[in-house]
Amino acid sequence: MDYSQFLYMREELSLLLVILILFVADLFMCPDKKSGKGVYNTALPVVLMSVLTIVNLLPCCGAQACEAFGGMYQYAPMMTIVKSVLNIGVILVFLMAHGWLSRPENKVKQGEFYIVTLFTLLGMYFMISSGHFLMFFIGLELASVPMCALIAFDKYRYESAEAGAKYILLALFSSALLLYGISFIYGGTGSLYFSQIGALLSGNSLLSLLGLTLFLAGMGFKISLVPFHLWTADTYEGAPTVVTSYLSVVSKGSAAFVLFTVLIKVFSVGQLFTDWNIGLFWIIIASITIANLFALRQKNLKRFMAFSAISQAGYLVLGAMGGTAQGMTAMVFYLLVYLVANFGAFAVINVVEQNSGKLGIADYNNLYQTNPKLAFLMTLCLFSLAGIPPFAGFFSKFFIFMAAFNAGFRLLVFIALVNTIISLYYYLLIVKAMYISPNDQPIPTFRSDNYSRAALIICLLGVVLLGIAGWVYNYIDTLSYGLDTIL
Repeated sequence: MDYSQFLYMREELSLLLVILILFVADLFMCPDKKSGKGVYNTALPVVLMSVLTIVNLLPCCGAQACEAFGGMYQYAPMMTIVKSVLNIGVILVFLMAHGWLSRPENKVKQGEFYIVTLFTLLGMYFMISSGHFLMFFIGLELASVPMCALIAFDKYRYESAEAGAKYILLALFSSALLLYGISFIYGGTGSLYFSQIGALLSGNSLLSLLGLTLFLAGMGFKISLVPFHLWTADTYEGAPTVVTSYLSVVSKGSAAFVLFTVLIKVFSVGQLFTDWNIGLFWIIIASITIANLFALRQKNLKRFMAFSAISQAGYLVLGAMGGTAQGMTAMVFYLLVYLVANFGAFAVINVVEQNSGKLGIADYNNLYQTNPKLAFLMTLCLFSLAGIPPFAGFFSKFFIFMAAFNAGFRLLVFIALVNTIISLYYYLLIVKAMYISPNDQPIPTFRSDNYSRAALIICLLGVVLLGIAGWVYNYIDTLSYGLDTIL
């Protein structure tokens, strides 16, 4: 065995090093359980993850498309971009979590939160770089099982424990479906390597069709696509707000990218290519439409953002239609823009919850009078999520629509555009509450902590600058040249 192949896994090894450093820090620097005093704080994981992201993006550290361990692990420059986007999301989560983890009941669990979160990220890394269904499934479970612990992190709060129980039961069920589908694929081809399955799979085989159907069902749960979305609202409402934000963006983004790559690598043979495009066509329509209609009925902001996330997942997967390089570029850019906009909205929700305990949409009535800066940032993020120009969300939706249109799915693009108008209406309901609706007892004026302010500023800059920084999309596009070099 050539151990030099491990050097291709520099991103995974670097993340493991960060986890090891945080583990040692948790042993020797964590707050004392009795006094609550200690020197471990949010700066350490934020700095380590920032350094990791910068180092991975340095051109001198880059590599050409390659594979290791017989093709089980694959690398392409586009994968570094996706992993770096996920890293940014984790950094924002750590910044947002500072106030919540500073509470006496959570302070002794601070290190655990960072380590468990990074283990889920490591699983996503393995998913993204997998070239074999076994490695893909191991990465999927490494990302899913620790996620249950994060959702139930407030173990003495009934809602958090209930959300964790629901998530793990449904995650196990979806994983079983996915594994069952993989078994059909193996039965039809005798291989689990993506590169081999594509040549061996028969487009007209019943085993192939069953494998594709069960694979889409399992991944549909991970991305919260309709009709596999029923867990989403309850889990989002019960989980800690920072964990909800992590679920809504980072978890979905990695799963959507993996769905795209596996569909192209494995199921692009003959009739199967047409079958999964038809299946995704109806899943995307149902996800966007049903989520928008249910979002109109919500009174709790976290449930509202849950249905917003389901709708956004539909737009995100829209980039996979047709399996084109343009669609991949649009998907990755959409993920980056969605990350900063959605995290910006959740950052506002989080600081308001930490300082007032309020999560109802009606509680935000007249927020502009007491906390104008938070109301302004929330407005910009909601405008970006709705796709209003000149914010970044408009351009991300434009590119994703253009990719699907050029792939020949014009009716689907038209339906998505109609749903964009519906989403604009319910996003504006929040803006109306903050600026117009009266409130005799508005949320009092408060000052958020420095880490939360840093997260808010990063999201604000992302929402504004990504809309005018065309070089970001162009750079991602240069890495999408020829699907064979990426997939």
